[in-house]
Amino acid sequence: MHLTPQNILIAGATGLTGEHLLDRLLNEPTLCRILAPTRRPLSPHPRLENPIGELNELLPSLTGPLDVAFCCLGTTIKKAGSQEAFRTVDYDLALAVGQRARELGARHYIVISAIGADPSSSFFYNRVKGELEEALKSQNWPQLTLARPSLLLGPRPEQRLSEQLAAPLSHLLPGKWHGIEACVLARALWRLALEEQDGTRVVESDELRKLGR
Repeated sequence: MHLTPQNILIAGATGLTGEHLLDRLLNEPTLCRILAPTRRPLSPHPRLENPIGELNELLPSLTGPLDVAFCCLGTTIKKAGSQEAFRTVDYDLALAVGQRARELGARHYIVISAIGADPSSSFFYNRVKGELEEALKSQNWPQLTLARPSLLLGPRPEQRLSEQLAAPLSHLLPGKWHGIEACVLARALWRLALEEQDGTRVVESDELRKLGR
């Protein structure tokens, strides 16, 4: 079943995937309102509301109504500075965005998680993503979509050496391990927002690539 959401929240609109998703949303004529809180101002648009500041400080002041919320937040331990700081963004903030979106009436939360997300993983990154997924399920969303992309491909403002080295190899990997372009992921996220179903849906990277074609 497909529906047409009209009021959208996007957290992480200035990130690699978030920029592509925001551009897609702003060019979608069926949308009435796109709420995109960011640290730095975005280009003005008639249907864009762009509160400026730290997201955790802005959340209480955000207003509804909302239909769908997207979480495109994500960092690295190196950029964050520590495992604790990484967890603050990729777990605490993503969870807080979901809680606030529910309070404002959103029935569908679409979150970028990660391939291999597992709360029992021995890898810190995958464990945090898995713990986030479990915590989001406890928020009792009418509809929760957990997108698990593999290595995200595309130009970033900051260069990540490990990703630069892994990108060529990721094109050779099979199935869900194959790298995915951020623009393809953004198109997939929007298509998922148009699908209405009850409960939690986990979407692996190979399915995301098909949806984003």
